[in-house]
Amino acid sequence: MEPSQVAIVGSGLIGRSWAMVFAAGGFKVKLYDVAQEQLTSALENIRKQMKELKESGFLKGTLSVEQQLSLISVCADLKAAVEGATFIQECTPENLELKKKIFSQLDLVVGDNVILSSSTSCLLPSKLFTGLKHVKQCIVSHPVNPPYFVPLVEIVPHPETDPSTIERTYALMKKIGQSPVKLNRETEGFVLNRLQYAVISEAWRLVGEGVISPTDLDLVMSDGLGMRYAFIGPLETMHLNAEGISSYCKRYRDGMRLVLNTFGPVPEFSGEIEQKINQAMSEKIPSVPKVLDARRKWRDECLTGLAKLKKEMKSD
Repeated sequence: MEPSQVAIVGSGLIGRSWAMVFAAGGFKVKLYDVAQEQLTSALENIRKQMKELKESGFLKGTLSVEQQLSLISVCADLKAAVEGATFIQECTPENLELKKKIFSQLDLVVGDNVILSSSTSCLLPSKLFTGLKHVKQCIVSHPVNPPYFVPLVEIVPHPETDPSTIERTYALMKKIGQSPVKLNRETEGFVLNRLQYAVISEAWRLVGEGVISPTDLDLVMSDGLGMRYAFIGPLETMHLNAEGISSYCKRYRDGMRLVLNTFGPVPEFSGEIEQKINQAMSEKIPSVPKVLDARRKWRDECLTGLAKLKKEMKSD
């Protein structure tokens, strides 16, 4: 049986990652961008990444590098790129007007059985899809950067999204090895970024108030909370740190409320604190492309190893 076909609109980092994830799952992928040279570069990058993943033993799926690469084609014509696709994943820059323009164009050429999905990390579905003829087929599938190494996908519906669109998207994400979660309704920042920004906000305040250095703050997460949260979430952590949630609340609610009431206002993320944190981070990892790219590669290798460990532990 021929693999199903998906279309990826945008060949940047997220688009390339999505293409690799779908190809690993055996799907034919058409990668679209406005410039042919961008597409050529994207294919070269994908080939390079796949070969490195194969050499390190972390290539996803059961197909070989060449088999996966053969599933990915490129196209600089939007209508031709999405022809035959049953799922379209938009991965253009985080600009509302640009994304609305793309979805307006897609709305004119897709059929009634095609899912229109966006990778947006913060734009609400109601702002992206309202007014489209195929709004019932529209959804946000927000990946975590980089999607190839971090499997979570937040599925966020428009108020008019048909339930079948949610279920089909969820099933597709499971099929390609991602870890989808369903949001019952849209909310600013979705869920991942709301949690992430809460941590960043308090981290910023603690450094700004001189409680801890930027490097030690990061260590609290990487060698403390992060190790726990790599396997269980905050609610299960509460459950296990007492005799269940109710026991935890009875034991710690007063202390939690006492601490939470000392939290300050939302930071401006500018000024002297920004300079202080920037200096600390730049001393550790200089803000030059070569060094940043090397550190990102190290991060991705760590994430890949962690994903492999989690998979092994789940199978035990």
